[in-house]
Parts: sequence; structure tokens; C-alpha cells
Amino acid sequence: MNPFLNTPIEYLKGVGPARGELLKKELQIFTFNDLLFHFPYRHIDRSKTYKINEIGADMPYIQIKGILSNLRTVGPIGQQRLVAELHDGTGTIELVWFQGHKWVKEALKPSKVYLVFGKPSEFNGSYSIIHPNMDDPDDIETKKYLHIMPLYSVTEKMRARGLDSRVMMKLVNTLLLDTRFSVEENLPEPLCVQQKLMNRQHALQSIHFPQNVTELANAEYRLKFEEFFFIQLRLLRFKMKRTQLVNGIKLEYIGKLFNAFYNDCLPFELTNAQKKVIKEIRIDVKKGIQMNRLVQGDVGSGKTVVALMSMLMAIDNGYQACMMAPTEILATQHLETVTHLLKKLPVTVKLLRGATGAKERRIIHEQLESGELDILIGTHALIESKVKFKNLGMAIIDEQHRFGVEQRSKLWQKNKFPPHVLVMTATPIPRTLAMTLYGDLDTSVIDEMPAGRKPIQTLMRYDSSRLAIFGFLKNEIAKGRQVYIVYPLIEESETLTFKNLVEGYESICKEFPEPKYQVSILHGRLKAKEKAFEMNRFVKGETQIMVATTVIEVGVNIPNASVMVIESAQKFGLSQLHQLRGRVGRGADQSYCILMSDMKLTTEAKQRLKAMCETNDGFKIAEMDLKLRGPGELEGTAQSGILDLKIADLAKDTNILVLARQTAQEVLNEDPELKLEQNKLLAYHYALYRKTAKWGRIS
Repeated sequence: MNPFLNTPIEYLKGVGPARGELLKKELQIFTFNDLLFHFPYRHIDRSKTYKINEIGADMPYIQIKGILSNLRTVGPIGQQRLVAELHDGTGTIELVWFQGHKWVKEALKPSKVYLVFGKPSEFNGSYSIIHPNMDDPDDIETKKYLHIMPLYSVTEKMRARGLDSRVMMKLVNTLLLDTRFSVEENLPEPLCVQQKLMNRQHALQSIHFPQNVTELANAEYRLKFEEFFFIQLRLLRFKMKRTQLVNGIKLEYIGKLFNAFYNDCLPFELTNAQKKVIKEIRIDVKKGIQMNRLVQGDVGSGKTVVALMSMLMAIDNGYQACMMAPTEILATQHLETVTHLLKKLPVTVKLLRGATGAKERRIIHEQLESGELDILIGTHALIESKVKFKNLGMAIIDEQHRFGVEQRSKLWQKNKFPPHVLVMTATPIPRTLAMTLYGDLDTSVIDEMPAGRKPIQTLMRYDSSRLAIFGFLKNEIAKGRQVYIVYPLIEESETLTFKNLVEGYESICKEFPEPKYQVSILHGRLKAKEKAFEMNRFVKGETQIMVATTVIEVGVNIPNASVMVIESAQKFGLSQLHQLRGRVGRGADQSYCILMSDMKLTTEAKQRLKAMCETNDGFKIAEMDLKLRGPGELEGTAQSGILDLKIADLAKDTNILVLARQTAQEVLNEDPELKLEQNKLLAYHYALYRKTAKWGRIS
């Protein structure tokens, strides 16, 4: 990197110590390079100037030219605002500033001609512009911005201290005009020619100050490709090195246990999707290379059976297996499922969790090291240093987004040769997200539900329908069914108006009184024993209603539960709503998911709830969630650090991502170590990228 770009930001002309501290605290801009990569969030065409009498209420942004007059401060102390008028011969418009009065008033000159840019607002037939940009039309700098103007993200604290988008624009311009400014190319020239990519320095200048729309599009394309390319290059290199250098355990045989389970113990016929995934796993484990495979499957698609059959492959070949789950509830659920399915077979299964007593823990450790224990199921307790296997051959990681990279990597160290790793998630991941988060994993998809499952009916109801909903719940309970009622909050909040569990529990108990009805309560503040007690009551059918927070989102399998009521459903993201809905529909009865909300819904909230009512397909839900909320907000992705994308958009830039991955694969196919002369530049910048990338090696 050009050393000039490493200069602390306070040394840029126009910044200084005070603004420098503000940029560091508010936007994490510490150096010239950080400012260069603080890209505009949008651009506005300022090539057209309107007359005041042409202004319409539906105009998003306008530019007008006129004479400034009647500049004054109005309002009581503490609520003052700066007001001025602009007239151009066709009419007059009011200009208003609520912040930075002193700074703005000192900068403006009455009776001077200004070029004004901003969003018009209408009130009682008159127009005004709040916090407009004010430019001298004869200024050389201004004329430079009259093509396509960048808009930069700034915080309220920055605006209050006069550091708005316009000032950011001037700072970037100062940086780009400095004679010492230059940016190294980081992609080989043949690759740039092949993919028709703009020169990197030209792209970085044009992303801030494009001359026209075409130049802006070319700059965006170049920078998005570059961002995706280095992510994919790193992921694919990991995958290549793992398959070439990391010796794996060879599971050569399909033995007695696997066959006995398949022929005599399966409670239902495997779906074609399950058979396909098991075949892919079987091919992997025979190679003598460590398997690293992600299995995506919707809620209730049968991932646990696939995981169990994979563990039996290891046991048949003389190895042990483990399954790691994020919560004690889910780990216990897996233990019950696995022991039930294996009850006819001579397979030893134990559970290890935080609450496991010292005596039982000692027995488990001894049986693991002697090889007497075949399958160990547990929470993060599995990765404690005291837990040692005789020969771990298969590690299953469930709901993997709940585990950090370091936690997952510790499973690799449990054996001389790393065990095969099967990662499972019940949160279907959009293709673009999977390629970025799990690009170094082989991916399998279970996209078919077991036969006999009835689709869950999802209904949206407003709070005004509550009495009718209570009547419906009573009818379902009368049929012998059970009900979940989920709240977003435990207690009332001063800042949020959503329904809360404490009040909800009280109202449910009044509406469903004892002894006819029994109600369980479950939330994150309960102690482990209390949670287990409440859950067991519901599992055994001793209670008909479970009032809970999202603690029940993962891992509760109650076939008798047929109704899921989600209070303040607008509070939840699509993925979370889908996970909650998946808690019902596990038995043969018709199941229902009722989304409760008040009448005041944002457009996005309406879209989310409408999508839930229209489809049960988790993959469609995930795609829509990505488009509506963006990757940074999707559950489980923030910890990875991969999605700290500067300009690329996973929801919109699929084609660029696919091309970048293909190009990275072609480069590595020809030169896996990046040692060819033509790739020296790439190798250098790849090494820099590895140092600055925030995410870990093991997915």
C-alpha cells in the first residue's frame, strides 16, 4: 500500500484533531485509506436545475438557483432554528436549519445567488427545504459536483458538529487531488482485460466522483468484483489445501450397524433428498481426505437421521462419533431421538453437558478414552480439554452458526487425524450467502419433507381478533393438542411497545384458568433446572400451553403441539419467524401458526408477515429475508466477520459473486500456490488481505 494512505486522518487538510476524533469514533475512519474506502451510499444527478414554480410534492431531490434573503433565527431558546428565503423570479421557497445554526449563519451571505440542493417538503401549499446544500454557482469546486453528486453516511453527532455529507465529500476530494495520492493495482492485467475491469485507481476515483452514469457503473462493478474475488480466493485456497494436505480418516465399509439401522430401525422411508445427501457423505468419507460438509435442511426435513447414519458409518469402521449442539435443551432432545432410534442396536450413547455431575462425567471420560463409548452428544462441554476420545471419526455440529470459529476448531484437535465434520443448519441459507459464508465447505441440501406431513397453515391476525384466537386455542386443546405462545420481550419496556411475556402469562392464566388448563412458562432468565422442569411438563402433556420467549426457537420437538401463536410478530425477522413456526407441524395433525400484530405496521413488516402466510419454503423465506434485511442483520452471520462488505451486496450482486468465484477457481486450478510470474501481484495482495481479514479458517 502507498505509505501516504496510512497517514492518520487528522493530518488531511480540513480535518484536524477535533474532526479526526469524531471520524474515528463515529465511522472508524483512522487513516486516509479508511476515508478512501468510505464509499458513498448513493449518487444523485445534479445536472438539472429547476425553477421554484416547477417544484412538486413527489420530487425526491431538487436543485434550484436563486437569491438568498431574510436570514433569521426563530423560536424559543433550546428550540431555535435558522430560517431563510430563496427567490428566483418564479416564486419563493423557505430554507430551514435545525442544527449547526451558528456555523451555517456565518457561512451564508444575504442577497447572494446560491445553488440550493435538497428534498422539498410541502405544508399548507408552501414548500420548504430542510438542511439544504448551499453552493456558490460560480465556484470551480461546485461546478465539479454538478454532474453526479455522492452522498455519504454520517451520524447525527457528526451533523450536529458540522461534519455532514457535503463536508465528507470535500474531504474525499481533497484526498484525491493530493499529488501524493496513488493506489496500487491488486489484480493481474490479463485478468482485468479478460473480465473487462476498470483500472483500480480510476475505479476508486470514479466511485466518489463519476463523470457520468456509465463510469459509475463500471467503477462499482470493478470494486464489487475485487471484493468478492479475494473472499472466494481465500475460501477456495483453504478448501484446496484441506483436500490436498490434510490427511483424513478413511471409512471404507458400510457395516452391520448401518445396514441393520437402515433395514430394521428406520421409522419411515427416507426421502430421495435424504438418500442423495447420505450418498454424498458416503463418497466423501471413503476418500481418505477430511470431509467438511454443510447440510442445509428446512425445519423437520430429517437432518438428524442423516447425521445418525453418518455416525454409524464411523462406528462400523471402528471409530467414535460426537454431536455438538448449542443448548442443553437441544442436546437433550438429540440424545432422546438418537437413543430411541438406536434402541434395537448395540450402540453406546451418552450425554455430556454443563450440568453433568462429577461422577457421571468421570465415567464418560473413561469410556471415551477406552473406546467403550460410541457416540457422545453434548453442548460446548464436548470441546473441553479434559474430553479425550480414543479415536474420533465423525463430528456433527448442529446449528453451527451458534458456535464461534475457535470452538469448532477444537474438535479438530481431538484426534491424530482430524475427524470428518458434518455441519447442519435448519436455517436455509440463500445461495449467495452460502457461497460467501461457507465457500470452503461442500454443500448438501435436503429440500424435501417426509411423507405425510401436512403443510402448516399460517394466518396473520390483528390484536382486535384476540378473543376469537382464544376460542380457537380452546377448541384445539379440547382435541388434545398443545399450544405455544411466544413473546419478543420478557418484561415491559419503556422504549418498546411490543407485547411482553410477564403480562402475557398473567392474561393467559386468567383466560385459561386452572384446574381445566395448565400453563408452562419458559424464558432465558430461568435457571437450568427450572427450564428443564417447565419443558418436561409440556413434553409429558401435563401442561397444554407453553408461554415462552424465543428460547424455544431451536430444538423442541413436541409432535402433539399443533398451534404456534407469535405475539408482536412484526418484531421478528423472517428467518426467526420461520424457525418458530417449525416448532409445530411435527405430528400427523393439521398445524397452525398465527402471527399477531397491532395495526401500525411498517411496509417492510407487512412484507415479512405476508411472505410467511404465502410460503412454508425455508429457502424462499431466506432469499426474501436477505433482500429485505441485508446480510449483516441475518442471525448467525455477524460473528463471522465475512459480511463486512464495503460495496458488494449479496442480495443484488449474485452474478458478480458467481463470476468472481469462477475466476478465482480458474486461477487456482492453474496456479494453486500463486507462484507463477503472472500471479506475483495477486500473491502479494492476497497476503495483505489475509492479514486484514477478520474471519477464521474453520467454517
